[in-house]
Amino acid sequence: MELHTVILAAGQGTRMKSALPKVLHAIAGRPLLGHVVDTAVALESERIHVVHGHGGDRVRAALDDPQLRWIEQAEQLGTGHAVEQAMPGIPDPAVVLVLYGDVPLVTAETLRALLDQARDGLAILTTVLDDPAGYGRILRDGDGAVQAIVEQKDATDDILAIREINTGLLAAPAHMLRGWLSRCDNDNAQQEYYLTDVVALAVADGCPVSAVAAADPVEVSGVNNRQQLAALERAWQWRTAERLMTAGVTLSDPARLDVRGELVCGTDVVIDINCVFEGRVELGEGVSIGPNCVIRDSRIAAGARIEAQSIIDGAFVGPDAVVGPFARLRPGAELADRARVGNFVEVKKSRIGAGSKVNHLSYIGDAELGAEVNIGAGTITCNYDGVNKHKTVIEDGVFIGSDTQLVAPVTVGRNTVVGAGTTVTRDAGPDSLVVSRTPQKTIPGWAKRRR
Repeated sequence: MELHTVILAAGQGTRMKSALPKVLHAIAGRPLLGHVVDTAVALESERIHVVHGHGGDRVRAALDDPQLRWIEQAEQLGTGHAVEQAMPGIPDPAVVLVLYGDVPLVTAETLRALLDQARDGLAILTTVLDDPAGYGRILRDGDGAVQAIVEQKDATDDILAIREINTGLLAAPAHMLRGWLSRCDNDNAQQEYYLTDVVALAVADGCPVSAVAAADPVEVSGVNNRQQLAALERAWQWRTAERLMTAGVTLSDPARLDVRGELVCGTDVVIDINCVFEGRVELGEGVSIGPNCVIRDSRIAAGARIEAQSIIDGAFVGPDAVVGPFARLRPGAELADRARVGNFVEVKKSRIGAGSKVNHLSYIGDAELGAEVNIGAGTITCNYDGVNKHKTVIEDGVFIGSDTQLVAPVTVGRNTVVGAGTTVTRDAGPDSLVVSRTPQKTIPGWAKRRR
């Protein structure tokens, strides 16, 4: 039986105090709605139907995915009304799973358990809270069978004492759900068409209603304000930290880790505090990441060491290479094995060869460095002439003295020595000495007479 997932994402989220639609606020660098869509994809949904309202154009633009069917709920008449808008695009033989765009942490495993109970009737997802205020309560009969869901505003004191709550997530055969939705009314305190009313209608029809409990309430928590957004961000990060530690990663403090994408680690990786990983990042075996680093869309090979306060973006760091502290690798930077890029060095679209060193206060852009090159402090490649970028080639074994400018396009041949303070404007052959300095002039006593 095919699965169709309906995601309700029409709420404005006024308590967020934001011009951004609520479902576009991010957890782990991805919109809330994006996390829910990812889960629906993991369940192999035949089609994913997203019901939007407030800020619909922005929501659609942010999640431009051909497998999504977008449905506008022009009037906000309740959750039952919202699901009903999606039903014309769902065939009767399908099973319908209803999710919420602001409930991002529910797992595919939990939802599979829910779907297993929905083949012949209605299945609802519940959980038990110490403080259930604000949630619809699960009303059971003396035998424990689910009879109805009573919303907070419509509940008596006895019902308010119930701690088992409705999460809003449910699944049912499409033809049954379609019939129940058509019989819902808005005779309630909110004058809305509640999706939860389908429970009582199913019971009245003699249809089995199964309740599947989520063991962890955080998994089914929604976001209505910034505090809840922050709480779920930490919950997501903790879940990620546990997965990494189980796989053999050492985290100096799991509470101070931020993964905003996909982080793939080999064994014996060590990550210090306050590191941020964005996009797809791969860390090889034995990699060490110092504190306060930001790494984005990069690969760090086995045994490499990234020292504190370094930023790596779109780069490759080879085996046993060392970066930082306070270094920046920009897109296209590539460090071969045992290369070193030190403090206050910026590398952009350049290859640093095996065993080469750029240790201090230098800029290397649009360049290719061979093996065992030494770059002195304050060296820059002048790669931009105001219109075009040009390449600098420094061959194997070259020694570049401090405060050197290499004006590209230029090539320095293998084993050449460039003296400190030199401006290199022409190609230099191998095994040469390159020096461009004005003669030093010393005037004895000049400073004393000036004072």
